[in-house]
Amino acid sequence: MDETEFWEIVDSTREAAGGDPEDHAELLVERLLRSDPDFVLDFARHFESRYNRAYRWDLWGAAWVLLDGASDDAFDYFRCWLIGQGRETFEGALHDPDSLAELLDDFDEEVDGDGEEIGFTADEAYEQLTGVVAPDLGLAPAPPEPEGTPLDFEDDGVMARTYPRLTARFG
Repeated sequence: MDETEFWEIVDSTREAAGGDPEDHAELLVERLLRSDPDFVLDFARHFESRYNRAYRWDLWGAAWVLLDGASDDAFDYFRCWLIGQGRETFEGALHDPDSLAELLDDFDEEVDGDGEEIGFTADEAYEQLTGVVAPDLGLAPAPPEPEGTPLDFEDDGVMARTYPRLTARFG
């Protein structure tokens, strides 16, 4: 599987789910179950590498604004959700987290921003296909701390200066 195929699977299942993260996760599992275990592990590697790339302070700050606060777990689930939004939104957010103000047409904090189930789709599909837990993916472990410079998420002034568009739209 190459990067283009990974994103095509993410995009087609998100569109079929109408953007609902839980439905998206179910459709991803269904799609992966039509593949062989090696394909599922390739999908998992692509997902995990992007998940680790998104472990950044500036992206956590954007999640904080969008979600009106984001704990460690909430940020983990946000990164899964962000991958589920597709290549353009994901890469745009990595390039400029404040651009999420324009990249997201709608955002409902009751539904959006939490892709916990999306993060487990490859594991679930692999287990259903093989009857065993997925093996180690052979990727470097995630860093112990997010990349970049920590932000004081509790300082409204810092957040407004760092994320002016997100704050204006969602803050």
